[in-house]
Amino acid sequence: MKEFKFCVPTLFGLEGIASKELSHLGLSDVKAENGRVMFSGSLSDMALANIWLRTGERVLLVVGSFRATTFTELFEGVKSLPWEQFIPKDGSFPVKGHSLNSKLFSIPDCQSIIKKAVVERLKSKYSLSWFEETGSKYQIQFSIMNDLATLYIDTTGAGLHKRGYRAIAGAAPLRETLAAAMVQLSKYRGREFFCDPFCGSGTILIEAAMIAENRAPGLLRRFAAETWGISPRSDWHSHRETAKNKMFSRDFELWGGDIDPEAITLAKANAKKAGVDKYITFERADATRFKPRQENGILVANPPYGERLLELRDAEKIYRNFGLSMKHNTGFNAYIITSHPEFEHFYGKKATKRRKLYNGMIKCELYMYY
Repeated sequence: MKEFKFCVPTLFGLEGIASKELSHLGLSDVKAENGRVMFSGSLSDMALANIWLRTGERVLLVVGSFRATTFTELFEGVKSLPWEQFIPKDGSFPVKGHSLNSKLFSIPDCQSIIKKAVVERLKSKYSLSWFEETGSKYQIQFSIMNDLATLYIDTTGAGLHKRGYRAIAGAAPLRETLAAAMVQLSKYRGREFFCDPFCGSGTILIEAAMIAENRAPGLLRRFAAETWGISPRSDWHSHRETAKNKMFSRDFELWGGDIDPEAITLAKANAKKAGVDKYITFERADATRFKPRQENGILVANPPYGERLLELRDAEKIYRNFGLSMKHNTGFNAYIITSHPEFEHFYGKKATKRRKLYNGMIKCELYMYY
């Protein structure tokens, strides 16, 4: 079975978590790098990673790498790669990408040259002068970093964070991949009481319920590579059937509260769409007067940062009052993410441990209280 190299981009701070996921799936040559994780595997392993990854953003098939400091070098390097192994005669192959710290910095020019080079390669291999591009999509991505050009084909399509349950998000949504990472860092596996007093659209709780069920996050969605002729549909079917058989059938208790009644309505709808509404109780509640249903458990929360939803002083007031309420709930391990640099001061307690994470492009800290 032929092996390929793959790249999984991640939000900054999630590389280590994603690499553990890939290793746990039994994939080889797993290596965490800055903002991404590399691994090797077959096209069947590609399907496996897409279906099971919780914290990666997408799975990119690495076509090749080379140095390019001129547009001529870029054209010749791209043309030398084996595109015909992946893209059929009728394939659609748009190009997008980025460049950083490189002599070739014009993205539109790079896109145009890469497109022309792929066309020239496929012309010579298929003896065609024109490509209709009416078939399946093979999204080409490029990365030029320090003059090293790497070409990929995106096997995922819509990002892996799009599980399919969140058609509408709240005003300040937490990406599903980051929510899943926070749950994993809390070590929650469905045995303890789990809660989020700032639940918003319910993302953290839904991801927690899926983890407790051992449900593959990509079980109910489709991926770009499923339509490719080189990727057998039997692989995707087999991995999905195996994933279904690995799901746990047991009860979990999760609770979510939010002061906004519209958020509660939205969270309930999202949980129902995800198929985990039977596990989660959503209630309108003020987090600054938090009174959990149990004496101990795990709390994971994404309170307002101030810079997006509320004025900074309002956010600080929430942190202070929430911290006071948590003094009466000493049986909980709490994991709270925020971009506010003085969160501990207002919360009233130093964290046991801190971890730098990014919510999109917002630099945050995950404050962990054991």
